[in-house]
Amino acid sequence: MSNQTSVTEFFLLGVTDIQEPQPFLFAVFITIYFVNITGNGSILMIIISDPKLHSPMYFFLGNLACLDICYSTVTLPKMLENFLSISKAISFLGCITQLHFFHFLGTTESLLLAVMAFDRFVAICKPLHYSVIMNRQVCVLMAVTIWTIAFLHALLHSIMTSRLRFCGSNHIHHFFCDVKPLLDLACGDTELNLWLLNTVTGTIASVPFLLTFLSYFYIIAYLFLKTRSCSMLHKALSTCASHFMVVILFYAPVIFTYIRPTSSSSLDQDRVIAIMYSVVTPALNPLIYTLRNKEVRSALTRKMRRWL
Repeated sequence: MSNQTSVTEFFLLGVTDIQEPQPFLFAVFITIYFVNITGNGSILMIIISDPKLHSPMYFFLGNLACLDICYSTVTLPKMLENFLSISKAISFLGCITQLHFFHFLGTTESLLLAVMAFDRFVAICKPLHYSVIMNRQVCVLMAVTIWTIAFLHALLHSIMTSRLRFCGSNHIHHFFCDVKPLLDLACGDTELNLWLLNTVTGTIASVPFLLTFLSYFYIIAYLFLKTRSCSMLHKALSTCASHFMVVILFYAPVIFTYIRPTSSSSLDQDRVIAIMYSVVTPALNPLIYTLRNKEVRSALTRKMRRWL
């Protein structure tokens, strides 16, 4: 990636410009990061080690757990370092790399949540054909496809951003390198970059959300029209509720950030929203699935009994 810039490094101004609460914020965010690593790591370990969880639903849940660990790791370690650092510097290459992996993993999660909704749709609405439609080869192919599409989408942003000219301020009003804050610092024409951000990223954020919503619309309609058993209805809705809660927590701030016009964005508002979908939501996902999913709770209990 050949860049046309005189800037060799950037300075991440962080979550807040006020210095006093920095030690407190460090304690809060390192706790959240620990919860994320522990929770998602536990889910991933249980899914791999427990044969009862070797099904398409838990295959994708394992992908989500791995994804959430990586997603927070892209931004949180550098944020924690900057809480204790004076310079808060990041190299140009480091900034573009962080931008790339942030969009790579974020896009992967967006697509993965849609695939997980489709999996629930097939399991509930077409139970007799589930093992044929969602066989192992199809699940692996879906996973490889969404990771590949996400990587190419992120590569598009990282290449286009790296080719911009940065000849003025190198202070980024954010706690990580993202496209919007970098475009604010660019000297040249950023119209194409803005179009890519609003159109391509907006489409990748909104289309999977609409497909997810459509899947759940059909699931709910099917359950109320076809299901006569209250216990079966409750079990199906409980399983879907966990996933739908994760979908809302992830998509609401993402769509608010990338779909709305750039001119109306507030830097402080963007930072708070980014904390929600890149830091808080990945830490909440394992709690949501563990507390609401009976099979995961049972597998975790069995594993803890063996250790004790």
